[in-house]
Amino acid sequence: MAVNLKGKDMLTLRDWSTEEIWQVLKTAEQLKMFRKIGHVYQPLQGKALAMIFTKPSTRTRVSFEAGMFQLGGHALYLSANDLQLGRGETIEDTGRVLSRYVDGIMIRTYKQADVERLAAGATIPVINGLTDDYHPCQVLADLLTIYEKFGRIAGLKMAYIGDGNNMTHSLMIGGAKLGMSVVCASPAGFTPSPAIVDYAKSLAAPSGATVGVVASARDAVNGADIIYTDVFVSMGQDADREQKLAALADYQVTPQLMAAANPGAIFMHCLPAHRGEEVAAEVIDGPQSVVFDEAENRLHAQNALLSLVI
Repeated sequence: MAVNLKGKDMLTLRDWSTEEIWQVLKTAEQLKMFRKIGHVYQPLQGKALAMIFTKPSTRTRVSFEAGMFQLGGHALYLSANDLQLGRGETIEDTGRVLSRYVDGIMIRTYKQADVERLAAGATIPVINGLTDDYHPCQVLADLLTIYEKFGRIAGLKMAYIGDGNNMTHSLMIGGAKLGMSVVCASPAGFTPSPAIVDYAKSLAAPSGATVGVVASARDAVNGADIIYTDVFVSMGQDADREQKLAALADYQVTPQLMAAANPGAIFMHCLPAHRGEEVAAEVIDGPQSVVFDEAENRLHAQNALLSLVI
């Protein structure tokens, strides 16, 4: 049964039920089909989305801006220099003011607390385009891609290899809610938040899925249907670049690692990718890679989200 999502924030997948996530995925499937056959669907005519970027991005900006246009609405790009946040205005007041002008806010920034504060002040839906802790919109696109490739999500196993970051957190939560097991292979000092891992474990248990963290990449990919990685050094971490690259050197996704997974396993990466660091070129450019389908699905998953919450 369809659920009414109008006005709902997307701050993290923690706040979304299994049914609500599936509502987004099934809507995305339909909107992707509409676009393929040239059917114009514009439920957001006359609507506007404010896009706040204190952390830049290619895929996030283009997919949200193009998506609002396709849905009949308009997107406004607001950098840190376009706002009064750096000159004393509170985040809550920014949310209150923007709520008088536009119909939704997407924010891509560093602190999750800033997104929460923005939503506390706003009276319109707030969408987390990425923080240091979570990346829910990317995971909606990932789940859509997995569903397309396997025809199901429950019962599958994902091995996440590398730095236990915001992607790891959101993949564990989203996977657990939909019955997919997620195991992360990370070296000491680079594992995901223990509190988030424990939370994801509590979500996974009722469905029979599992969530865990191991040290060995080879152990993680055993029985895996999906191998996932992200850049080893994220934006803003350049000061620690050499230390991180050295610590994560043994966690590159190679053809040998892919061969240790299940037959038919796919490779995923949220992009941008650094070939020769977190992934070998032969993998990301090879037949098991679905990274560009995954990137395209940012558009369709977010179009679904926008059409449902605005």
